[in-house]
Amino acid sequence: MSARWRDPERGAGTVLVLGIVAATLLLALGIAALGTAQNVRGATQAAADLGALAGATALRDGFDPCGTAGAVVARNGAEIASCEVLGGGVVRVVATRAAAGPGGELGSALGQARASARAGPRVGAPPENGSEMG
Repeated sequence: MSARWRDPERGAGTVLVLGIVAATLLLALGIAALGTAQNVRGATQAAADLGALAGATALRDGFDPCGTAGAVVARNGAEIASCEVLGGGVVRVVATRAAAGPGGELGSALGQARASARAGPRVGAPPENGSEMG
């Protein structure tokens, strides 16, 4: 009679490799999600900044600041959440943008990016015509 010895750990290497591959894929997806969130946040901040600048310029020139800010924010792929005209010609804009991911699931998990910006004349700025300069 020949005794057949079976190694109880036979095939464990395959399971270990599959576990490492699965963990690596999950880590890569997490990094991709963070990268997407950062990208959307940056784009939303840019839209808010440009909207606030456009709104402050429109206010200075006698046009509707919030309408102008809303149009600029929309052209930059975001939605205007609020627009306020503060004292001294300053405009504050809050913009939001939904995160987009593959298949929509990742985007809905990330939620919305929100950014705010203010623009207007600098406090204590000299007059435009430079009459105070000697």
